[in-house]
Amino acid sequence: MATYSAHPSAIVDPGCTIGEDTKIWHFCHITTGAVIGAKCSLGQNVYVGPKVTIGTNVKIQNNVSVYDGVTIEDDVFCGPSMVFTNVVNPRSHVSRKHEFKTTRVKQGASIGANATVVCGHDVGRYAFVAAGSVVTMNVPDFALVMGVPGRIAGWMCNCGVRLSLAAEAHGDAACKECGRKYRGKGREIEELG
Repeated sequence: MATYSAHPSAIVDPGCTIGEDTKIWHFCHITTGAVIGAKCSLGQNVYVGPKVTIGTNVKIQNNVSVYDGVTIEDDVFCGPSMVFTNVVNPRSHVSRKHEFKTTRVKQGASIGANATVVCGHDVGRYAFVAAGSVVTMNVPDFALVMGVPGRIAGWMCNCGVRLSLAAEAHGDAACKECGRKYRGKGREIEELG
């Protein structure tokens, strides 16, 4: 007996694993081999490929395709119509399935609406990719990435509030909302105990 819920229009192929209390909405397709954790929400028209792993408490909004090679860790938010790719140089007449590149979206990251994550790049823990941005590099933990191509424009707290550290991440900062403390380390920051 299924411990998840799926709208009648969704296609859930046999041989996938779906965690307890996950909700799958209209016109989704979950393929054989996909692994989805507990307490996830997959909005309308989401596709999940056969070699995809999705963690716990992940929110994937409408019109997102999660292709082979993508791993999404716990507590990630994928905004409406954001895009993952899995081939760097696609051609209709050339099969490159053996060249799929992997992408990992780490715990707590948020990817805004209509953003694109080019394959072969990871999005760090609690990073924030702004709406419409194009990720063409690895995104460090807590980084705020904006633009085309995406560039580090600042730093985000674990709770999703922008920190007062400059993009170069020098010095210390505390979140105005939750009080968590961070220290800049060049092009990275660390959360202090």
